[in-house]
Amino acid sequence: MQKELMQKFYEIFGNEGDIRSYFAPGRVNLIGEHTDYNGGHVFPCALTIGTFGIARKREDNKIRFYSANFSKLGVIETSLDDLVPSEKAGWTNYPKGVMWTFEKRGYKLTSGVDFLIWGNIPNGSGLSSSASLEVLTGVMLRDMFGFDEITMQDLALIGQYSENNFNGMNCGIMDQFASAMGKKDCAIFLDTSNLKFEYAPVKLPDAKIVITNSKVKHSLVGSAYNDRRNECETALKDLQKVTDIQTLGDLTEEEFEAHKDAIQDPVCRVRAKHAVYENQRTIKAVKALKENNIEEFGRLMNASHISLRDDYEVSCEEIDILVNLAWQIPGVLGSRITGGGFGGCTVSIVKNDAVDTFIDTIGKQYKEKVGHEAEFYVVEIGDGAGKLA
Repeated sequence: MQKELMQKFYEIFGNEGDIRSYFAPGRVNLIGEHTDYNGGHVFPCALTIGTFGIARKREDNKIRFYSANFSKLGVIETSLDDLVPSEKAGWTNYPKGVMWTFEKRGYKLTSGVDFLIWGNIPNGSGLSSSASLEVLTGVMLRDMFGFDEITMQDLALIGQYSENNFNGMNCGIMDQFASAMGKKDCAIFLDTSNLKFEYAPVKLPDAKIVITNSKVKHSLVGSAYNDRRNECETALKDLQKVTDIQTLGDLTEEEFEAHKDAIQDPVCRVRAKHAVYENQRTIKAVKALKENNIEEFGRLMNASHISLRDDYEVSCEEIDILVNLAWQIPGVLGSRITGGGFGGCTVSIVKNDAVDTFIDTIGKQYKEKVGHEAEFYVVEIGDGAGKLA
């Protein structure tokens, strides 16, 4: 792919100068959803699909963007003097936000760039195409401008900051962290309250991770995502009147049950319940994985979906159909919605000898029930972002 993209870069921007290539992966979260802005644990892994970038510094302060995914838009031109979000900037708001954050943090961009990108993460699927693009931009800027003191963890935080403050999406740290810090064949057990993490090997000799795309696009910025965050913050403020905690992730299930009546609003109460119980499920799931108890891991995935559907209310009819179909197939160890919700994808752990049945059965029945097809990806866990040779 790198070769074809380089050819495209020559075609659009010319072939002279120091041209460099980069890659940043998408991610899937195995368990631990909507815990990352509640001080809880998450368990994502980087995928081998993601966003490729080819870039070259310019002599002036112009920035020229081209996406091979949106080739009809042609070259989108802006400059370092115009790093402000706008609706008409479309997808370029993500790399512009990262450039803006670099400048804000004192990393002066001394010239513009020509930047071509192409991604194979399905758009709107909930596999973090936006975080992948942010981390890709960060890796490119660090390398091009020689900001060697910036760590990969810093790049994750820069991506999150730009998405929160430039793009107005109040996301947690998980997506950018997984894209920046991923490791082949491992998921990242991350405590979002302090960014302590460990790599946990995902050994599935008899099973595969299958992602099913509902083809229902979610747009989180304009959706209920920010509402959920506010509801959890309201619940936390109520709880802090009766117990000494910094985040919802500080509570065990028992502690939550003992204090939950302090939360005035019943909706905020069930949102907080999800955040607390999901955090504990994630801790238990990683323990189960370490003990090679994949059945228990799958059971916790199923419980996670029920909580996201009923308490957090971020599922939708199409996703519930996919999950219910999956649960009926022998050899499916666990299946749940993954990502921010309101559409997107499910993640399932499926025994090797059931993968074909899984894809055939769900493919047919989903189309009958919903009227359009789902897409299936049997995925591998890959490394985090970096420069390509």
